Amino acid sequence: MSDLVPLVETTRGGTRECLYFGAIAVVDTRGRVLASAGDPYWTTFTRSTLKPLQALPFVQGGGVQHFGLSASNLALLCASHSGEPMHVEQVQQILDHAGVGYRRLQCGCHVPYYAELGAWPPPAPGTYDERNHNCSGKHSGFLAYCVQHGLPLDTYLDPAHPLQRAIRGTVAEAVGLQEHQLAMGIDGCSAPNYAMPLANLAQGFARLASGTRDARFGESFAALADAMTAHPELVSGTGRNDQDYMRAGRGDWVTKVGAEGVQVVASRSRGEALAIKIGDGNKPALFAATVEALDQLGWLDEEQRQALQPWRNAVIASIKGAPVGERRAVFRLATPAKA
Repeated sequence: MSDLVPLVETTRGGTRECLYFGAIAVVDTRGRVLASAGDPYWTTFTRSTLKPLQALPFVQGGGVQHFGLSASNLALLCASHSGEPMHVEQVQQILDHAGVGYRRLQCGCHVPYYAELGAWPPPAPGTYDERNHNCSGKHSGFLAYCVQHGLPLDTYLDPAHPLQRAIRGTVAEAVGLQEHQLAMGIDGCSAPNYAMPLANLAQGFARLASGTRDARFGESFAALADAMTAHPELVSGTGRNDQDYMRAGRGDWVTKVGAEGVQVVASRSRGEALAIKIGDGNKPALFAATVEALDQLGWLDEEQRQALQPWRNAVIASIKGAPVGERRAVFRLATPAKA
């Protein structure tokens, strides 16, 4: 853990209670590290931050045009959504275009995320299905790719399936690595996922945000970034992080959160991205560190600073709402020393 540094601490009654370690990489489209905290090459699983890059083979292969998908549909391919009606509607549209039923989705089924955000009464068992799963948009895109290319549907999650081989090759190219440099694991939705250095993850998002300026994936990157920034509520959901960040970014920021404390924010105008990992996966610490990093980079004006203030989680309150502690960033981004 020596490559991780303190990023956020919490105090209670003026005494430190917790200290959260992690690493940050700020990178341009060529993979140059512009700023960092800790080891910018710390290797981490990308989890759901990978979704826009996993959609590349489908978009590159003309899947959007083939099935007549909308920008809203495309946003769902990149989503970790809350399973709200607006999300299920988009997933169903993708499946209808592809001509497959929702039971073909192999992501599994869980209580929709919107229930965790205060829905009452919570949805009863039997009132939700695979379409409510937070990764169902990605899986719908997987199925559509298989239908378009005449590939088996039952084994679409097998790492040896042509779809997953295409994803691995395309992801590696997008982040500036060779395929053998991607360490594979299985994500919570049963799809292959890859671990890579933070700097490479950030490079992939810097390229994504650069859109048509990217010589290799320009049109596809532009379509994905446009869809995500135009429909941030579909990428995440009501009251969720990616929605709030992209709205605060006013069309300039392409953002994606992943499980276990990983997040990427890319600037379309700058052609830069930051990737961050909290070592123990703590989400409040992740969000607080991300806002602080954006502030230190000079990406925030006063209106954006105020809009993201709730995500700093600066005040720790009791159940009755009384302030009892603080959460604050304890890092400074460093720039590489010039030779």
